[in-house]
Amino acid sequence: MASSIVLLLALLLVALSLLSVSANLVSIDCGSSDSFTDENTIKWVGDDEFVSGGKSQVVQTTNGVARVLTTLRVFSTRKRNCYSIKAEKGAQFLVRATFFYGNYDKKSSPPEFALLLDGNYWADVITSATDLVYKELVYVANGDFIEICLAQTKPNQLPFISAIEIRGLGTDMYSHFDAKYAMVHTRRVAYGATDNIRYPSDDYDRIWEPVEGGDGLIKLTNGLHIIDTSVPDQPPAAAFQYAITTSQPSVSISLGTDLPTDKVPIYIIMYFTEMSQLTTSETRSFEIYIDGKSESDPIVPVYGTVTEMSITNITASSSTNISLVATADSTLPPLINAMEVYYVSGPLTGGTDSNDVTGLGILQDKFSILQEWTGDPCLPSPFTWDWVNCSSDITPRVTALYLSGYGLSGQLPDFSSLDALQTIDMHNNSLGGAIPDFLGTLPKLTQLNLVDNKLSGPIPTTISTNSKLKLVSSGNPDLCAAGATCKTIIPAESDNGSSTGGGSSKKKSSKLPLIIGVTVPAIIVFVVIVVIIVCVISSGNRRRAAIAAHYAGQNGGGNMPNGQPSQGGPIDPQMVGKYAEVAMNQFEVNIQGQSAPTTPDLTPQQNEERPLY
Repeated sequence: MASSIVLLLALLLVALSLLSVSANLVSIDCGSSDSFTDENTIKWVGDDEFVSGGKSQVVQTTNGVARVLTTLRVFSTRKRNCYSIKAEKGAQFLVRATFFYGNYDKKSSPPEFALLLDGNYWADVITSATDLVYKELVYVANGDFIEICLAQTKPNQLPFISAIEIRGLGTDMYSHFDAKYAMVHTRRVAYGATDNIRYPSDDYDRIWEPVEGGDGLIKLTNGLHIIDTSVPDQPPAAAFQYAITTSQPSVSISLGTDLPTDKVPIYIIMYFTEMSQLTTSETRSFEIYIDGKSESDPIVPVYGTVTEMSITNITASSSTNISLVATADSTLPPLINAMEVYYVSGPLTGGTDSNDVTGLGILQDKFSILQEWTGDPCLPSPFTWDWVNCSSDITPRVTALYLSGYGLSGQLPDFSSLDALQTIDMHNNSLGGAIPDFLGTLPKLTQLNLVDNKLSGPIPTTISTNSKLKLVSSGNPDLCAAGATCKTIIPAESDNGSSTGGGSSKKKSSKLPLIIGVTVPAIIVFVVIVVIIVCVISSGNRRRAAIAAHYAGQNGGGNMPNGQPSQGGPIDPQMVGKYAEVAMNQFEVNIQGQSAPTTPDLTPQQNEERPLY
């Protein structure tokens, strides 16, 4: 019995360890429907449940290419297309998008396009004919979903994506930046390393690229196997096996940053540890210099312990010189083990007005063809949904709906929360039933085009008595003037109560976005533990029952029945930002050739741009 309890506790520790380390990884293999585990023990899932539209493609170049890069999803329709992943609002995430062209279209012409995040510009993506390109940032989710979108910016250059990775970060990590901004990654290096360092060496799967010695730099090797890395940003221990230094204290180390050519606010983290036990006559002390000016107190690395230094609240560019310079009393030259370089974005948008988002969602629920449009409806402004127009406010409002010829059928739902609407154009559809009263009560509505539908019944008095509202409704033979008596014909609805957008449209498949959290794996772990406990207890009970039965049998007694095991409930996860293990089984742009949607009688307005950086 005692040995069984020991085994149980061991299994519990293993299960909780796996839960705390593995559940923060969400990896989406774009263009694939399969799940697999790669050489880094990262579980990848297909992208079918995270995106609507696009086409899966296979690259032509596969030799020496990681499996996740052999497929991609390309988008040839709409201004932009988005992946939508459910997330914990207020939690901090690392988001990485990867692009490998691989001549999938046999044109040997890698495209350029825009990458967007939650209605903000993230980056211009310039893909390569031979190499993979990835973009990465750290930010705090301001909503319940992370929306990663691709937008075409040049004619005949179709956006595509190969992989999406989202990693939950610790609540105390990267604490020197405001959650109203994002940190855009430009470089992360492990000096002296020979290979990339990532998961499982780094619990958060940050990719540390190797930079060996050269240009007078000397590589050092650490004699310790165990190093205390308990600093706020939690670098991996593997990044401290090596370091680079110079030949003498008078020689400084110049650090490359890959920052943009224009000055931007920066966030740089440097990591140091002494590589050997110094003698009493040896000292190593140095400072961080930026363009010849010291920006830090003296740094004295400690053997066996990591020192972390952050540079914030200054601006820099690719031409800025950042270096490590020995102090006057140092007998040893400077050294460095690892570094992360980010620049801070412009303020992140809060998105389109929530009431408008609600109203548009009601329309999408009713008319399935509209579900193909995802992401923020108004932002960024060059890439608004094709059938809406928006104001240029900091928090945009939806001012027009252009839904002519979308094949909409059935009755109009109540989308009165869209109370900034000035224009509604729904002519040339198959809308039926009565004209809703709420349309006449929208305070800013001046144009309502319902021509050529199947509407019936009297025109609501809220519309007929509204002198500010112009209604055009010809082509609805069963519609009569306000106050007149005519029959309202209620159109038949589909079985699920949702109208499609015409016979040729395809209803979007049910979307089951990945929920970032650990509830499901916690349930699995808990159930396994409960089963083990029950087995142990049941085994003991049966042993006692057998003994009792034996002696009872000798005294004429009957058999003792065994009890039934009870089911356990889910445990509450302790680690903020960790993902569900069940998920593993799932950013100014120069626009060329873009044009506003063509809509009869009513023309959308153009909006101002709000870039992320």
